[in-house]
Amino acid sequence: MLDIPVCRWGIVATGFISAWFVADLVVQRDDAKVHHIIQAIGSSSAQKGRDFAKKHCPHQKPTIYSSYQEVYADPDVDCVYIGTPHSFHKQNCLDAIAADKNILCEKPFTINAKEAKEVFGAAKEKGVYVAEAMWLRHRPLVTELRKTLFKEQAIGEISCLSAQYALPVDIASLPSTSRYRDLALGAGSLLDVGIYPLTWALLSLDAAVPENPEEPNIVATQTHSLGIEVTTSAILHYPSTGRHANISSTFTATPTTDFVCRIQGSKGYIDVTGKDASHPVAFTVFQETGPGQFDAKEHEHNHPSQGFTFEADNTALDILAHRKESAIMPWRKTVRVMEIMDEIRKQGGTRYPQDENEQI
Repeated sequence: MLDIPVCRWGIVATGFISAWFVADLVVQRDDAKVHHIIQAIGSSSAQKGRDFAKKHCPHQKPTIYSSYQEVYADPDVDCVYIGTPHSFHKQNCLDAIAADKNILCEKPFTINAKEAKEVFGAAKEKGVYVAEAMWLRHRPLVTELRKTLFKEQAIGEISCLSAQYALPVDIASLPSTSRYRDLALGAGSLLDVGIYPLTWALLSLDAAVPENPEEPNIVATQTHSLGIEVTTSAILHYPSTGRHANISSTFTATPTTDFVCRIQGSKGYIDVTGKDASHPVAFTVFQETGPGQFDAKEHEHNHPSQGFTFEADNTALDILAHRKESAIMPWRKTVRVMEIMDEIRKQGGTRYPQDENEQI
């Protein structure tokens, strides 16, 4: 453990996503690239912070703060992890940047593309590292899958992808202050879980190393209940190649038990399986050997943690190498995702208070 670098984290917010992140960071791993220390925890009360630390990192001794600003001001924090609801991400990031702190901020990075650009502009001016915590992109499974698709071309020319994420949420039973009910908090399935099917589409249909990927044409529709978007369906079509994706997210359906997405090509197809679209554990390559006949080869990726360790390791190594952006999730990719979701919302009729004066 002493032979690997150390990263000291400041945790902002003590909700379930921060709990998952911290619990993963303290798991002992033989393949660890970085030793992660939970240096500080910021919450709305010191007691909540102490309870969080006792439950999720009992063998570490973080400093507990009753405000986020104190985490940003802590000189012993190397990087801040922001796990607040996405409507707060912009201001949380700007406050941390003002304190010269490096940042890993949960997905979706912000409410819209304008907010994302504002954060990255501030980061560039201050010279600090900022990245979106799209943990899916950091998984070894995704790295191997893209090698299989683009380098080995195991299924030939890629044609299409289908992916969906269903998260049952009975919004009618929730108080108006719930993040699932409040537009000011970014309520809706697209930003909450639809970002994952969209990510699968971009990972699978973009070129192998997309410096300037083609912008897809988008046709989208959304369903609303109580003024909240509860279902999104979208088609992304790449004009020059004909590649296309059918993606959807919903709060109104039961999730599938194993299916994540299917990628089809001229010589076969690939099924990705797992807990849900954010948590793949395997993919199977079906290569065509004759009309209606396929050879199947499964690639499993089981790990002792949920998978947040991969993004944490990569972030820490970026910071230690004095990089200002993630090579896996650079600023342009985050902005691109936000712009696509802005367009989907525009077509679907979903607006947030943060969109005021924006053409959405």
